[in-house]
Amino acid sequence: TSFIKIAFLYVGRTNNGEYLLGIKRLRRLYCNVGIGFHIQVLPNGKITGVHNENRYKISPVDKGVVTLFGLRSRLFIAMNGKGKLYGSGHYSDECNFKENLLANNYNAYESAVYPSMYIGLSKTGKTKRGNRVTPTMTMTHFLPRI
Repeated sequence: TSFIKIAFLYVGRTNNGEYLLGIKRLRRLYCNVGIGFHIQVLPNGKITGVHNENRYKISPVDKGVVTLFGLRSRLFIAMNGKGKLYGSGHYSDECNFKENLLANNYNAYESAVYPSMYIGLSKTGKTKRGNRVTPTMTMTHFLPRI
């Protein structure tokens, strides 16, 4: 069974593990590092930064926790225990990220399963391991654009 509380802040999953439902935002995630990149997840599961815009479905799974789902690749952005980002075809706890609003109005995405591990892009558009970046680094700052 699933549960939903006031204003869709909490969204549950069914007993058989189906993906969660709730308010979904279609956005492009822009990182102003180097010459600026949008994060992308390729169909093979590799995650990189590119100059072309890629749309994501940002869906809440709990208060302040979201999933990032690539519309083109049909994959979730996920992070393993070593801080490596990958594209996952199936929803799991590794797909959950805490969406933190920063003072500069950018967001930082911290793994909900592995605290202190953040999504980050280098100045060349390569992913950085989550355990090697902090929210004070520009490479972890993402602007959700419509």
